[in-house]
Amino acid sequence: MKKNILLFILFVTSLSFAQNTGSVVGKLTDKEYNNEPLAFANVLIKGTTTGTTSDFDGLYSFENLTPGTYILQFSFVGYETQEVSIEIVADKVTELNIVMAASAATLDEVVITTTTKRESETALLLEQKKAVEIKQSIGAEELSRKGVSDAAGAVAKISGVSKQEGSSNVYVRGLGDRYLNTTMNGLSLPSNDVSKKNIDLDLFASDVIENVSISKAYSSKFYGDFSAGNVDISSKDYKGAGFFDFGIGSSFNTNAIGKDFIRSEGTGHFGFYNRYAHNPFAVILSHGFDPVSAGTPINTSFGGAFGKSFNFKNGAKLSFYGTGSFENDYQYRKGSSIDYTNVEKKAFDVAEEFEYGTTTTAMASIVYKIDNNNTLKYNSLFVNSSSDKVGYFGIDGTGRNRDAIANTDEGFYQQNIQFNENLIYVNQLLGTHRFDKIDIDWGFGHNFVNAHEPDRKRLSFENYQFALDNDPNTNPIFYSNVDFDNQRYFQNIKDEELNGRLNVALQASEKVKINVGYNARSKERLFDNIRYGYDIIDNSGIADVNNLNDFFTLENLNLNDNQGTYEIKVIKPYPNLGNTNRPGLPENTYKGKLDIYSGYLNAEINLGEKWLFVPGLRVESFNQYIEYDVINLGVNGNDNVSASDVLFLPSLSVKYALNEDQNLRFSASQTMSLPEFKEVAPFVYESVSQRIGGNPDLLGQKPGETYTNVKDVSYSKIFNVDLKYEWFVSKSELISLGTFYKQIQDPVNQVVAFDATGTQRFFRTGEKAQIIGVEAEIRKNIIINSEDETQLSFGLNATYMHTEQDLYSDIVGSNFNVSFTSDKEELQGASPFIVNADINYSPTNFEKYKPIATLTFAYFSDRIDALGSGQLGNVIEKGIPTLDFILKNKIGENFEINFAAKNLLNPNIKYIRTTNQGDIVVTSPNGKDVSDYKKGLNIGLQLKYNF
Repeated sequence: MKKNILLFILFVTSLSFAQNTGSVVGKLTDKEYNNEPLAFANVLIKGTTTGTTSDFDGLYSFENLTPGTYILQFSFVGYETQEVSIEIVADKVTELNIVMAASAATLDEVVITTTTKRESETALLLEQKKAVEIKQSIGAEELSRKGVSDAAGAVAKISGVSKQEGSSNVYVRGLGDRYLNTTMNGLSLPSNDVSKKNIDLDLFASDVIENVSISKAYSSKFYGDFSAGNVDISSKDYKGAGFFDFGIGSSFNTNAIGKDFIRSEGTGHFGFYNRYAHNPFAVILSHGFDPVSAGTPINTSFGGAFGKSFNFKNGAKLSFYGTGSFENDYQYRKGSSIDYTNVEKKAFDVAEEFEYGTTTTAMASIVYKIDNNNTLKYNSLFVNSSSDKVGYFGIDGTGRNRDAIANTDEGFYQQNIQFNENLIYVNQLLGTHRFDKIDIDWGFGHNFVNAHEPDRKRLSFENYQFALDNDPNTNPIFYSNVDFDNQRYFQNIKDEELNGRLNVALQASEKVKINVGYNARSKERLFDNIRYGYDIIDNSGIADVNNLNDFFTLENLNLNDNQGTYEIKVIKPYPNLGNTNRPGLPENTYKGKLDIYSGYLNAEINLGEKWLFVPGLRVESFNQYIEYDVINLGVNGNDNVSASDVLFLPSLSVKYALNEDQNLRFSASQTMSLPEFKEVAPFVYESVSQRIGGNPDLLGQKPGETYTNVKDVSYSKIFNVDLKYEWFVSKSELISLGTFYKQIQDPVNQVVAFDATGTQRFFRTGEKAQIIGVEAEIRKNIIINSEDETQLSFGLNATYMHTEQDLYSDIVGSNFNVSFTSDKEELQGASPFIVNADINYSPTNFEKYKPIATLTFAYFSDRIDALGSGQLGNVIEKGIPTLDFILKNKIGENFEINFAAKNLLNPNIKYIRTTNQGDIVVTSPNGKDVSDYKKGLNIGLQLKYNF
């Protein structure tokens, strides 16, 4: 009885208390960003220790307040602090919305504001929590902490993503370059490399990145060519009063330091080449073979950024942001280079390669805020990326070539001196317009890429062992089975694209938002190459293979019979000109055109407080055309292929909020995958020990013709399903678990052809491929100080995948054929296991010294680099573990000194081919010209000052 009375008293008391309290709720918006929600602002009841922060939607609340008058204090770094008096009434919820405006704060405060709002890990984690679709992002703050210098390194830190060592290829859920899309500010980007669909992400320095996101589940706003995901780079801009910073850095690679580094003659320290305007024939007459010194192999970097905003009386604002940077990189590789098909064709057990790389980046952004509802932005990006490689193959004198003339068992030796430069121009005009119930976002972009491989020099020798015996009477000779065993090679690629997007969002009701959009892109590629070969007339011996300028002189050019030591040959001469000692026409050309026009409709439907449904439909029309003129197909080499279709691509995304901090997500969609120009055009690119080319069969059968296992199919259909659980434990902690399934009809694989050359090409290898996988991620704070700041934290994400594809039992192809000895195989490019981890320590008990130490680890397991055919085994890329240490030190408000030690484990980077005689080390078109090498450690120091 006493217990019941006590419970009754407690109930009445609590009821009375509840009826005599009030609440205040509201929303904070950012005047500087078109009144968008202001996240992570501080809201304090003045005179108390009671406070809160606004969430990603700018919302805040205080509950169970005793009736009376309170003063709420609203603050955010770099913004005017506001104090507002409010009356709390019993049993009433009072709404108080605040618009925050930038203050005349100091420069460093404004810089911190930009970083905290748009680039922080906490902000992006909250965005992931609120997002309609399944996506993950990494911002500039996390990039800086983990020592990531570019976008390729950024996405490799996201679960289910791995980067291919030795190249910039990125794999998402086991699917590589052909299954990814790359955008910048929602507009498509071009490829800078003939061998790839996507632009190299390592070209985007962290200075231009606000954040990088990967959407792994399809939404109707994306182009239908969507398989593994869409990578979107959000470029930086600025809204503050003004700032300027400058930084310099230096590092060295433990393999490269101490080497006498060399690079191509005619290239500059900053990675530019200035002979493009000259005819290649004039270049080879005027410039020799031998490389030149590249200087001391110490990497340097420098760059700066500035921003300034101007406010006008009518409330408009004009903001400028600019950044520029340069960095170079010396790498030395020593390994092997072996060309192995069913037998060994060419083998260099010991090879070395010097590579000098540069990246120059400049970006300018202009933002004009017309008023609180209308904003225009112009963004211009320029990137120059260069790679200068000098390779020596067979340096120990044991090089072998089964087609050698003097000696097939030893002494074969090659030099390969190669410079590649990619000039990339991206220009974008973007706009946002907010009305009462309608929001309009649009963008228009123009991309241009000029990718050159000018004057590649490749020379071949026999009896190189004589160059090592110190006997002046025995010397190497040229290997000259055909004229082009010694050659100069020139290649040009021009890519141009116009693209646009438009999205109109209608808030039809409190529960329903409708998006109607349109996307279009028109892309064109022009490709040509030309080779000049050397017919060696006097092959009596070369005294010094490192001084070839004395041999290939104009005086030694054989213009009259037997009056010189060599002649220059070209495959396609000009009309009425011979092919000897005369300029020629391009050897191979192709032109690719792709037009895509699409519209979409989706709806964001909120059912109650927990359910969000997003059904969508995209209608997409594509037209793909390629014409080519290549020499390797003979009379069939001058032809064209085309394909077109209209596709209806449905999608559905469902989000169920288990509670305020936990989500359950489901996504299903139908997408497709188009072949790339380089996969279709039958041009063959020949490296030192491997070859790769395209296959016109990928666009289907020609009318009236039938091929073995080649259907009238020009794209792959893909069915995608995702299920994911997310628990946002705190504003910086996350636990997530997901599973996914993909079925690819008529998949495309890179296959090693079973023929004398072992050329790798692209084939539709079976009816379907399937992927099933699980992903898990945890971000956890271990030590938190009294001010709720994280001092010690760690993150871990892992992905396990099972892949299987069926293979045709009969021969596949028309011009090119492959066949398989098994009926099933794993999917090319898919690592069964991927893991990324980091641990971060940032003590806060120093007044003016703020160190941050981060240790990051990444690993991907073995994966198929290319399928074998016939009796040839698969080419396997061996798994790689990577361990980096980064120490950032902020001293005072303006100065930083940072240290990095990368690739601490220094593993072997290796490709192997499975054979009946065991695993044979080989090279890959997706890697470098040597295999089974170590990259070395990179040790660096950076100084940065903010003005």
